[in-house]
Amino acid sequence: MRLPIAAGLATAAASLTLYPLFRGGTWFWAGMGAIIVIVAASVLTARHTTPRWLGPPAELLVLGVYLTVVFTRDDNWAWILPTKDSALSLAGLLGQGLSDIQHYAAPVPDQPPIALLAVGGIGLIAVLVDLTAVRLRRAALAGLPLLALFTVPAAVLTDPIGWPAFIIGALGYVGLLTADGRERLSHWGRAVLVRRSRGTGARAQVDTAPLSVTGKRIGFAAIALAILLPALLPTLEPSPLFGFGVGSGDGRGGNTITIPNPIASLRGQLTQPANATVLTYSNNDNVPRYLRMYALDTFDGAQWTMSQPKGRPEDRVSEGPMPPPPGLSTLVPLKPFSTRITVSDDVEGLSFLPLPYPSSTVRVDGDWRADQSSLMVFSTRDTAGGQTYSVTGQEPQPPAEELRAMLPASDPEILTRYLALPPDLPRQIRALAHERVSDTDTPYEMAVKLQSWFTGGDFVYSLATQGNGNDALADFLRNRAGYCEQFAAAMAVMARVLGIPARVGIGYTGGSFIGGTWQVRTHDLHAWPELYFQGAGWLRFEPTPAGGLGQATARVPDYSRPPVDAIAPGDVPSAGPSDGTETSDPAGALGARGRTPRDPDTGLPVDPVAVDPGVPLAGKIGIGAGILLLIGLIPAAARTVVRRRRRRAWARAGVGGLALDATSPEVPAGTAAPPERRADMAGPSQVRTQGRVPAPAGHLGEAVHGSWQELIDTLYDLGLGHEASESPRALARRVAEQCGLDQDAAASVTAIAAAEERMRYARTPGPVRPLDGDLRRVRDALRAGVTRGRRLRATLLPPSTLRRLRHAGEKVLDGFDRLETLRLWPRRRDAAEPTGADLVEERVLTGSRR
Repeated sequence: MRLPIAAGLATAAASLTLYPLFRGGTWFWAGMGAIIVIVAASVLTARHTTPRWLGPPAELLVLGVYLTVVFTRDDNWAWILPTKDSALSLAGLLGQGLSDIQHYAAPVPDQPPIALLAVGGIGLIAVLVDLTAVRLRRAALAGLPLLALFTVPAAVLTDPIGWPAFIIGALGYVGLLTADGRERLSHWGRAVLVRRSRGTGARAQVDTAPLSVTGKRIGFAAIALAILLPALLPTLEPSPLFGFGVGSGDGRGGNTITIPNPIASLRGQLTQPANATVLTYSNNDNVPRYLRMYALDTFDGAQWTMSQPKGRPEDRVSEGPMPPPPGLSTLVPLKPFSTRITVSDDVEGLSFLPLPYPSSTVRVDGDWRADQSSLMVFSTRDTAGGQTYSVTGQEPQPPAEELRAMLPASDPEILTRYLALPPDLPRQIRALAHERVSDTDTPYEMAVKLQSWFTGGDFVYSLATQGNGNDALADFLRNRAGYCEQFAAAMAVMARVLGIPARVGIGYTGGSFIGGTWQVRTHDLHAWPELYFQGAGWLRFEPTPAGGLGQATARVPDYSRPPVDAIAPGDVPSAGPSDGTETSDPAGALGARGRTPRDPDTGLPVDPVAVDPGVPLAGKIGIGAGILLLIGLIPAAARTVVRRRRRRAWARAGVGGLALDATSPEVPAGTAAPPERRADMAGPSQVRTQGRVPAPAGHLGEAVHGSWQELIDTLYDLGLGHEASESPRALARRVAEQCGLDQDAAASVTAIAAAEERMRYARTPGPVRPLDGDLRRVRDALRAGVTRGRRLRATLLPPSTLRRLRHAGEKVLDGFDRLETLRLWPRRRDAAEPTGADLVEERVLTGSRR
């Protein structure tokens, strides 16, 4: 019975890690109910008379009944017994839940379809844990299904799992292992009875306490190390404890940043039920501009991803202008602009600033840095939510004639990075790219031809298509239905096939002009290709259909529109909405289901991105060595603190080094207060017991005991040892003889031992002189008699401090052990427990046998 309950508690503890995924608590209480019914079924089927194979089917059956009672009780017979209608309703809820999770970001609403998925998942995990731990007797393997509960929030959320939830889940697993160990030990055999009882129901139990305590201590130590070591171990970058670099992954300092794969969020944002305002902006020319956050430059055949941005200290946007745009020549006409952007307070976790490209200056509060190659601006200390910042820049406006005359890119770094394609790219994609531009001569004409083909009317905007890998792009080009993810990815891949450096930009379109400002909403999240031309740099193209039948606020840049005489039938690009008007989505254009806001950096798969902190390698090594040195000096510092505290105890016990009486700090050495005076001076710490006054607990007692403990710690530090059974007098004698102390040192150690002995056992300890001078004399004599290595160890790594830490850890573990002895009611005497009469009978029987 104990093992099924432990399995259920372990599952319940691990399910706490799911709390960040939901807004309410209905899922949790329903999940706890599912665990309870499964444990009950396990207990009933775990009897010896029940076939072992019956347990899991019975548990699945009661789980199904429980789910119908909780979620479709109205279709049950008498609210309890499932029917065909309740089973169909449950299946419908399950399908709706699978569809709903595609439209919400964490934390998701606690609606019945989604709660059903959570409760059913928790129930299935409970069945697997019970199967592994109870039926198969492999409790250690039960950690695998429990680990599945940990992986769900780890895969969905960008933030790490909270340490309280981790500790509770780990303790649940340790409890399961402990219960399994006790169950196994109880089957080792019958214990030999030392006492005989007249009761007929005597039970034999194996004493498993020592092994249980050892196992629990190992488990608790492992949990503590799992929590503490990652926080203490330094990384290759400078330690975030001292604030070097640009920040840590949690946004509070360090050298790494954790960012999502942005393109994976597009479909989730475009299919959610509400269209919330993400940001607003105003500019000097009242022209809408795309606001880019990410630049994806790597295509591996499975997805578009981002290379690691570099944020050096000198690249802080607060230090000066942004880096110059790569490849942009001064001969290209530029249009200056200035923009003021305000991000909504509801946006969370956004660590990249939405900016028009290219920007020259950014004025924003916080530590924001620019990546030189892409001009992305990011921070690992701050987030964009609630920020208001100003941006200036010069927008390139190259004439089509100049773009047509530009030569192909020749920069080796650009060509290597932005022309790379996977070797398994489908041949039909390569063939189609060359086919669509067969009658063009320049890279610019190829790009315009591709854009016109995508927007010419043959392609349909659809949110049903998913993915941007090789197979997904081949299907998209064949079926010609997708949304901005596929349009941008396909054009970028085809441009690379044609030798044009390309990448994918992720951000927001220019939004809609409402009430005198531009408003950018959740629906405006967008992806587009950026192509590189030698002299013009990176230019945005727009292959996604615009307007009501596509991305509502998408706009085709003027420089990418083909000349009228070059437009072929079927290649007419769709125009975006006119500036200054608000475009609404047509009914049904975005699917039957609506949309809800979703923060672009939240709830997505994450990739660690290293950030250059600007500290040279020698500095990193020095900082790491300094941290290790400080950690190594902790025991020595603790030993020094303890020694000084004991020395100060003598200052509190007396003034001027006078010898003091144990019962009154006012009586000088050599005089003794009369018994009645001692009784009058007895403080709250002195209690008369059977006519005897115990040793005082005042300042003098603290000083004497501190001196004695200091002597013991010194012996431990120098490797001379101390037996707990040794009396103070015996220890003083052994130390004087074994260490060959001179007469003065031997007298000092004897004085310390005598003071401790009187303080422990004497009715009135009498006058005691300060012992700090004796301690110093004994310590110097002992250190002179050992090797230099022992002296060095006693100074830098004193064993007495490590022993004290070990004892402290043992007390903490003992506290966990005492939790098992807590009872809400007194324990009933077992009928087999021997009484006094039984013991007498035992002795009689034993004597008769002898």
